[in-house]
Amino acid sequence: MMEKATQRIWQGLVGGSVLLVLSGCCRDDRPGGFGAADAPDVFPEIEAYYAEHSDFFRFRTLDDIPDGLEWTDNSHLPDLGSPEAVKGGIQRGAMGDFPRTLRVVGPEANSAFRRFILDDILVALAHLHPNVEGGHQRFPGVAREWAVDYENRTVYARLNPEARWSDGVPVTVDDVMFMFFFYQSAYIRDPWYNNWYGIGINYTNITKYDDHTLSMTMREARPDLEHRILNLRPLPKHFFREMGDDYIQRYQWRFMPTTGAYVITDEEIERIRFNRDRITLTRLKDWWAKDLKYWRNRFNADEIRLRVIRDTPKAFEAFLLGQLDMFGMNLTEYNYDMLPDDHPLVRDGFIHKTTFYNDIPRPTWGLWINSSMPLLSNNDIRKGIHYACNFQQVLDQFFRGDYIRMNTTADGYGDMTHPDIRARPFDPDRAMEYFAKAGFTRRGPDGILVNERGQRLSFSLSSGAQAFRGVLSILRQEARKAGLELRIEILDPSANWLKVQEKNHDIAFVGLNVSVELYPRYWETYHSVNAYHDAWLEDGSPNPDRRVRTQTNNMQVIAIRELDELIERYDESDSLDEMRELAHRMEEILHEDASFVPGFVFPKFRLAYWRWVRWPDDFNARFARDPGEYYLHWFDTERREETELAVRPGGRLARFIPGIGRGVEEVPSNFPKKVQTFDQWKVVAE
Repeated sequence: MMEKATQRIWQGLVGGSVLLVLSGCCRDDRPGGFGAADAPDVFPEIEAYYAEHSDFFRFRTLDDIPDGLEWTDNSHLPDLGSPEAVKGGIQRGAMGDFPRTLRVVGPEANSAFRRFILDDILVALAHLHPNVEGGHQRFPGVAREWAVDYENRTVYARLNPEARWSDGVPVTVDDVMFMFFFYQSAYIRDPWYNNWYGIGINYTNITKYDDHTLSMTMREARPDLEHRILNLRPLPKHFFREMGDDYIQRYQWRFMPTTGAYVITDEEIERIRFNRDRITLTRLKDWWAKDLKYWRNRFNADEIRLRVIRDTPKAFEAFLLGQLDMFGMNLTEYNYDMLPDDHPLVRDGFIHKTTFYNDIPRPTWGLWINSSMPLLSNNDIRKGIHYACNFQQVLDQFFRGDYIRMNTTADGYGDMTHPDIRARPFDPDRAMEYFAKAGFTRRGPDGILVNERGQRLSFSLSSGAQAFRGVLSILRQEARKAGLELRIEILDPSANWLKVQEKNHDIAFVGLNVSVELYPRYWETYHSVNAYHDAWLEDGSPNPDRRVRTQTNNMQVIAIRELDELIERYDESDSLDEMRELAHRMEEILHEDASFVPGFVFPKFRLAYWRWVRWPDDFNARFARDPGEYYLHWFDTERREETELAVRPGGRLARFIPGIGRGVEEVPSNFPKKVQTFDQWKVVAE
């Protein structure tokens, strides 16, 4: 499935999958009064919609499938996970806040928690194999095999007849067809999906041949044709029968049946009505894919328990107490100061530490400048901000050389990434030259530049990434050398994301994760249709009455006519060579526009975990964006028991108090120290 915000929001996501800062809050907004008596029935509307758009929703027979198709299931690809993996145990994690909704689409649905019920869980037609060399190859999901007809821009698929929703209902082609109705519907109040899945925009038809055979056709024969179709995930048509104008409220706290391994039970839904300190997901014992290759060695924990811990230090303390199984160590101070390699718990083998180099496009950490705001609409001011940001000191001081500078909006895409563009370096003199061009020529008594009207060169810098407060402090301190004031505003993650989505920010420090794809996307983040309502007049000039469009990922409110045209050509091209040329030109335009200040890249991830958490011999997968994405780990209950015994001096201590320094020296173990690095997929020179 193509997801809004390209899967995960990385603002405030510390250490990958272990400490999640969610876009949510703890208000009790569970709707009431939605019973069978007042439930709408959307099925007649669906049938009428299909009939109205019969060129898109098509019904044929098996005899209409062309001869000569080459069907494949890529069964030659290696399995995932370890054959040593065992089922059982409880995975205990933390989240920075409680999700606002269990919906996967619509207002407030695009939170970091969504990965547990959609992104990493719901099974697509076929999935990108994350751990093979060379180009992208796929393994079966809900589809057991498929055939690609590039000439006619069409992919055919046969669904696995054993595929089931978690409520026992079989998965059929009707669920795939319904997915398009759902995403095209105004009921969901999510324009990104309306645009992407709109009739004729990307997809031109879906055809049902029988309950388990379908085809889909794209408007253009894109190089990633196979990905754009097989990556789609069916949605349970029967579950959304009550869909209507009240969809947002009616489905606010309903768990959608899943094709994946984990569910939120009815009992858990009832519990969180009154207690939102945690949420638990339960593994389906009779999951339809549990014995299938590529799935059988994954999703091993019986339960995933996520408790609300609102700040990183408290979550880290809970980890050292053994209350959390894993903790992401991407933050430098935690890796080197809080839990160094000679820490007693690491030295004595209680806690293991692993560094893993992955091979993925990089999250776009940086400063997103809202060019619709006063003063920030001036290109000279934006360029001055670039030169006033000392990211090199951030890299040296805060990250201690572990991170490297990001250069473009699309780092990590091989030759699709612009080879020559480099981020503007810190240079206060050049910054002040640009500020002077914008009329800011003298310093006020506090050292901040002012213009002739007395306006100070001052902007808010907002973020929901509490763990990176030190990054913002360095940027603020260094920016003053260029006469620029950055007013730091650390918000609750949900409040900050809402502010950015409503385009109420001056400058936002945010990181959006990106999908592992052949090439970067530009439309959703940089096309003017996602910046303004009616951005242009018929003659192509800017519309003086245009209004900022909210709830999109064009966080810079960019509207550049040439860029629009290039994006449209890029999205219609079937040639990687042409797309590469267009991508490079678009990056040049974005660099000149200067509304994004590239931040940093971490070409790996680091993880600390108690010794009872086990991993495959090669630890993780080439395309893993964080340790938990593919659920390759498992829990060794025997190791857990022996670890608990070892940390009980004289049998008097049942909890892991030694983990925070009390009595550690008295608790030696015979466990081997394990600090390791896996660099088999390393591609970035540090």
